Amino acid sequence: MRLQGSLSIERMCQLAQVSRAGFYRAFQAQEPQQEEMDLRSTMQQIFLEHRRRYGYRRVTKELQRRGVLVNRKRVQRLMQEDNLLALQPKAFVSTTNSQHACEVYLNLAGKMTLTGINQLWVADITYIRLRGEFVYLAVILDAFSRKVVGWELARKLTCALTKTALERALAARQPAPGLVHHSDRGVQYAAQEYIDLLAQHQLIPSMSRPATPYDNAACESFMNTLKREEIHAGDYRDLEHLREHLEEFIERYYNAVRLHSGLGYQPPEEFEQSLTADRSTAAAKLSFFRHREDYRSDVSNNNESGPQATPAIIGVDESPTGYSLASCSPAELASASPVKSNCAQRQPL
Repeated sequence: MRLQGSLSIERMCQLAQVSRAGFYRAFQAQEPQQEEMDLRSTMQQIFLEHRRRYGYRRVTKELQRRGVLVNRKRVQRLMQEDNLLALQPKAFVSTTNSQHACEVYLNLAGKMTLTGINQLWVADITYIRLRGEFVYLAVILDAFSRKVVGWELARKLTCALTKTALERALAARQPAPGLVHHSDRGVQYAAQEYIDLLAQHQLIPSMSRPATPYDNAACESFMNTLKREEIHAGDYRDLEHLREHLEEFIERYYNAVRLHSGLGYQPPEEFEQSLTADRSTAAAKLSFFRHREDYRSDVSNNNESGPQATPAIIGVDESPTGYSLASCSPAELASASPVKSNCAQRQPL
């Protein structure tokens, strides 16, 4: 049911001095089939426009954005009756090779409180199967707006793939020093030339702990969406044909059109534009917690004059991501490796 200008159904009922329940009973009694047909037609139009990528939740939100007042349970029932089934994901295959001698860096992403864009980027790699070969896609997302800021497609899983994606992201966004770049511990991200590029632009590397992808969940979610809504629904002749479709999906659909549930059902670009009006956005903060066990005495002392019990949280060190890097490089700040090793000569698998 469509809105009448700027008046809601509730407001019109108040002006006409009738109850909402009475209005809906009268409407359904007078034109039940027409109202049902209009709703089904609009739902099918949305479903086809988005190429089977939307489930009932996003279809409901898109209907509401178009001025149609409808409950998501009704949309789910009608989509099931009309066989409007969204694309489903396939099995996960890992592309991470973390068995290398390169330096590994501290995980900073899980300790950050984001307040704006260009504070935390998350990166990941996935494979795509074509008719006669496997190709690889590297992607970088802004963790705050979920926008894809850089990507690259190649036939080989090397550091050149991830480095090109990073270079495109840097050229497009031009972030201030102190941005945190988070990835897994794959050799493509730990290679020395990749770390050098981060240091050149004063970006701070951050890496997930083994078997802990939660801090990179935004990029993992995008890869899942890409596979389900584009890759598994298409048939590509070769690498260049796939590149054309990826550019269409990423640049003109995912970033600009697709509703994102994590952004209040807004597209990433629309979400970022809504932030430009607020120029007083605070910097992101890092919080580090130190627990009682780290400061507990080896010898128990029951005397009153002995050391007092240490609180569970000794202190919280919070600092914005835009702090000066004059006294230390990103590698020196975030390094978690006991011994440095030169990875420049090691070829990625």
